[in-house]
Amino acid sequence: MQYNENKIKYYLKNILSTPSPSGYTNKVTDYIKEELYILNIPFITTNKGVIIVTIEGKNNAHQRTFSSHVDTLGAMVKEIKPNGTLAITPIGGFMGNSVEGENCLIFTLDDKTYTGTIQTTKPSVHISGDDARDLKRTSENMEVVLDEKIFTKEDVEKLGINIGDFIAFDPRTTFTEKGFIKSRHLDDKASTAVILYAINYIIANNIELPYTTNFFISNYEEVGHGASAAIPELTKEFISVDMGCPGPGQNSSEYSVCICAKDSSGPYDYELRKKLINICKENKINYKIDTYPHYGSDASAALRSGWDIKTALIGPGVFASHAYERTHIDSIMATVDLLLNYCQKE
Repeated sequence: MQYNENKIKYYLKNILSTPSPSGYTNKVTDYIKEELYILNIPFITTNKGVIIVTIEGKNNAHQRTFSSHVDTLGAMVKEIKPNGTLAITPIGGFMGNSVEGENCLIFTLDDKTYTGTIQTTKPSVHISGDDARDLKRTSENMEVVLDEKIFTKEDVEKLGINIGDFIAFDPRTTFTEKGFIKSRHLDDKASTAVILYAINYIIANNIELPYTTNFFISNYEEVGHGASAAIPELTKEFISVDMGCPGPGQNSSEYSVCICAKDSSGPYDYELRKKLINICKENKINYKIDTYPHYGSDASAALRSGWDIKTALIGPGVFASHAYERTHIDSIMATVDLLLNYCQKE
């Protein structure tokens, strides 16, 4: 099958450039809805904000559901300090050093947006010397320095900034000539671009599916309950399209689709995994099998919530996950290839 890389990159660039920390995802879900309107495909939005697209197949009693998530890591204002800097509380699991020196946006309840930089409380070696170097990069030692002329807590409050305002990290997205994609939040916006493209491809090519297939775009995965509710009731197979984790001791790759055998929630369904691997072999799709000890997915959340479903997990390999991440277009295209071939196989 021939796929349009430029279309996938178009979706990915737009999704990455739209801030969406968990709990503040309306902007990116609005974008996805706009693209679905263009495709003229119906969808529903659940009470919690999940977008579900359903494409009818020959068999409606046995349904498949593919999920990805648009929510990302981020932070929230925990305290306005007397000097006007902002203490933060993290949203999702990231290392403090991975956001040190990062530009950010602060969103207020009255829809104002401010810029700032995340720094440690001792950001200068010229002032603090080894204390600056040795300071633990924990949330207690990180703060946002606003790009405003402020000197007191009252100055900040006059701007309309308050406790609980969301903070989004600058994704710093770069597409290189050699196919690498560097950005924050490739987890899981790369796979959301894959799903949006897959929907487009199926509709544009009038592909008849053997089973009714749902695409479930969740918005609370990073905090653990993205797919805990509202999965289409006739779902028998639930495949989370998330990411693989290349690194020391791992088998995953930035150039292949990664198939997870086991993560922190336990093994994924054996028969589904075998079927996915066989599709890769039959269609010469580059793939890697791996296990992830510090990882959970929307499929994990669904199982914990008691859904009687078989689950699997696939996705592009994302290096330096939950930091400044990197993948390659080959990995994204392999994920597209596996997903679309699986959709068409009984």
